[in-house]
Amino acid sequence: MIFAHEIPSGSHLYFGHSAKLKRELEYKSANILEELGYQEILTPLFSYHQHDSFSSKKPLIRLNDADNHEVSLRADSTADVVRIVTKRLGRSSSAKRWFYLQPIYTFPTVEQYQIGAELIDGEFFEACSAAISLLQAQDIDAILQIANIAIPKILHNNYGVSLDDIKSMNIKGILSLGTDWIEPLVKIHTVEDLSDLSIYPDDIAKELERIVDATSDIEYSDIVISPLYYAQMRYYDSLIFRVFGDNRLFAKGGTYSIDEVDAAGFAIYTDACIEKLLEKGDNA
Repeated sequence: MIFAHEIPSGSHLYFGHSAKLKRELEYKSANILEELGYQEILTPLFSYHQHDSFSSKKPLIRLNDADNHEVSLRADSTADVVRIVTKRLGRSSSAKRWFYLQPIYTFPTVEQYQIGAELIDGEFFEACSAAISLLQAQDIDAILQIANIAIPKILHNNYGVSLDDIKSMNIKGILSLGTDWIEPLVKIHTVEDLSDLSIYPDDIAKELERIVDATSDIEYSDIVISPLYYAQMRYYDSLIFRVFGDNRLFAKGGTYSIDEVDAAGFAIYTDACIEKLLEKGDNA
């Protein structure tokens, strides 16, 4: 039996203090992003192209429009923002920095509020630094993980390492490559571990060097390097980052290419931030 007051699993209810925290978090973040030169955009809830962002349609909540074309509820904002800005707004706006405050919806009944931004022709450090600034404005300190999705792809395409082993972090399977550099690559965890790249083949060393360059531009105390981390979104193609702590993911982002448009972006997970802020208030 479903009672009248129940809400679906995976959905969110904010009221009183938590609703105020959400409003203040979004208001403060919007002001910071506007000061950084971003303009706001709100994309439609329905989309024709969400499947382009995911390797599987399983996360999508699908239905049909009046002409029986398949549409999906917004499960990812990035691709729609880039396409709308470059193809629909291209002639009416020259702005290249956009932010949004809107939820995404995934199957079966999961809703997730986000504060996100996309930078057309943007750089990794710009997106990462902006995300960190928003979290620090809320006194949320967490671990910054930096990776480069090009490395797992090179291991798979050039050296035959199973992509399934990489995705599941099957270390035994990855080490079975048997080269003298695969174990040091697996063991990379800190910026200091990147001090000598001469042991790696040129294609791997080149992508590790991108991580080195990225960390030199970012001011943050708690950084971990994860060269084998594999992001699930189709459009990520190079440097990526995640910010996490207390078993929560607070933010993620990176560089990507959509329809031959190079960009960088990030999403702050509003719900995780509010949970953290509520805990801090309870312990104050």
